[in-house]
Amino acid sequence: MSALFFISRHPGAVEWARRQGLAVDHWLTHLDPAAVRPGDTVAGTLPIHLAAQVCARGGRYLHLSLDLSAHLRGRELSAEELVQAGARLEPYTVAHLDHRHSVI
Repeated sequence: MSALFFISRHPGAVEWARRQGLAVDHWLTHLDPAAVRPGDTVAGTLPIHLAAQVCARGGRYLHLSLDLSAHLRGRELSAEELVQAGARLEPYTVAHLDHRHSVI
């Protein structure tokens, strides 16, 4: 059976997710990618390298996307402010490319 993980260290994001009625199995502030099984879904905000590991393990990644104005950046947002910023979960497939594909 697949699981839904919600990953965020921000209380406003957690409250926003709770208000969405998501059937979250694991509320975490940090993800150990080894916990992800094929078919699991990880939602929230992850660094790109962890999102790639989720996808490589057969998981699905849903990124918590926002449209923030400059004055809202760099501070904790409430669930209401997230709604005003157009908070949404968007699916992404992320893959790590080996060094032979580097542009540098």
